Amino acid sequence: MSAMDTIVKLEDLNVYQEDKLILEQVNLSVEKGNFVYFIGKVGSGKSSLLKILYAELPVVEGNAQVCGINLKTLKRNHRNKLRKKLGIIFQDFQLLTDRNIYENLHFVLKATGWKKKNDIDERINEVLERVQLQDKIFSMPHQLSGGEQQRIAIARALLNNPDIILADEPTGNLDPETSKEILNILTEIQQNGKAIIVATHDYELLKLHPSTTYRFENKTVTLVS
Repeated sequence: MSAMDTIVKLEDLNVYQEDKLILEQVNLSVEKGNFVYFIGKVGSGKSSLLKILYAELPVVEGNAQVCGINLKTLKRNHRNKLRKKLGIIFQDFQLLTDRNIYENLHFVLKATGWKKKNDIDERINEVLERVQLQDKIFSMPHQLSGGEQQRIAIARALLNNPDIILADEPTGNLDPETSKEILNILTEIQQNGKAIIVATHDYELLKLHPSTTYRFENKTVTLVS
């Protein structure tokens, strides 16, 4: 793999929440098209490492690069440049509850610099088609099931055609059958060349789709498969 294909590279990274050391000496890399699990108990540091990757937490010690951007030198007011290159999916969906699905997706595109209404509408239709929810475009979030809301969250993550999707416990609020559907969608996205990182404590997901796995335990991150 060339450097151009390396989406995430972490070297001797120590992760802090305020002054508390959460993870130490993290070394890992994720290449274009990789599917990677971060697995470990709640509180083991998975979400904290994802927050490093999308620049919600600063890099204090060690080095971190995502999509060719050095996170250690990334200024706060330049974080949008990074976030256009990655999509983020949360356990609790984080849809805007006061507006419909079209307006949720429109808001993200406008916030990331899209200007033309035709382009915006076309992109919204494309991502909704990808998750097979075109018929929900004018529904309110509360009118959707949990699985449908998470599929909308995946569509939102795809809007800017990112290099990598970061999914933080994406099936944490879903039943096993719906979790399987979400995992299948993420697998399809990976097969189309995107890198995927799924943080989870659900070992059933690993059985459904075995892939590269890092275990989070006792402040360390270890490659297990």
